Amino acid sequence: MRGLMSVATMMTGKSLQLAGPSVPGRDLSAYITSVNSIAVLTAEQERELANRYFHEEDLEAARQLVLAHLRFVVHLARSYSGYGLSQSDLIQEGNVGLMKAVKRFNPDMGVRLVSFAVHWIKAEIHEFILRNWRIVKIATTKAQRKLFFNLRSSKKSLGWLNNDEAQAMADDLGVDTVVVRQMEGRMASYDMAFDADADADDEEAYLAPAYYLEDNNSDMARDIEETEWEENQTSNLHMAMSQLDERSRDIINSRWLADEKATLHDLAAKYNVSAERIRQLEQNAMNKVKGAILAA
Repeated sequence: MRGLMSVATMMTGKSLQLAGPSVPGRDLSAYITSVNSIAVLTAEQERELANRYFHEEDLEAARQLVLAHLRFVVHLARSYSGYGLSQSDLIQEGNVGLMKAVKRFNPDMGVRLVSFAVHWIKAEIHEFILRNWRIVKIATTKAQRKLFFNLRSSKKSLGWLNNDEAQAMADDLGVDTVVVRQMEGRMASYDMAFDADADADDEEAYLAPAYYLEDNNSDMARDIEETEWEENQTSNLHMAMSQLDERSRDIINSRWLADEKATLHDLAAKYNVSAERIRQLEQNAMNKVKGAILAA
């Protein structure tokens, strides 16, 4: 069978003819109107298209199956609106799950595509939520993921779980009540920015972790020593350069300190001498600068 990306390309490419946008973007309402305008397939139409794709690798049939079920993805994505994530992003992730389901759907199983696809659509949306709901992952194992979404569902009508509710959820999912309490605590936490907001005043800025977390890679005494050494070396260099004649100082500046460094031949043409003479003047000037810095 051809890869999923071929179907995805047809969905999002110019070949897709829709009244509205082919993927949810800034104008979400236009996208929803567009997908709702696509006719729902009858069982016979769906079976015919599924057979064409499954047995004949007909990508046009796969495209029609996907398009006819986009409205179902929108319906499922709306049930996850309480996580503070973009509805467009949730729909796009659900669409990926839908395409995966179409790729794997066997019409000989005797079920409608929508019943088969719901697992794949929810799986992609769940993955997206767990990746983006917190900076730090709060659920990594299968049991933790089930617990996360069960707790989210319970929190719509409950405050903190009492002991009986926590025990009932632990028994239902086959985990310890301690795990339930830990997940409940993680979900009640919130992310804090490491750096302060750009418009924060001094009093608010110093509450940010960046100002009070210890930097184990930093040594204040060493940093001060290095800064003072650099300042001292810079001062000595300026003093040494001031002792050179104007031509020698210009040669050092042009050869070593300028952003666009000059060649020996450039300076030879400027001072109407040979390149070898410029090299000698440069060497003499460098020796004087080194001697002045060491003597300082």
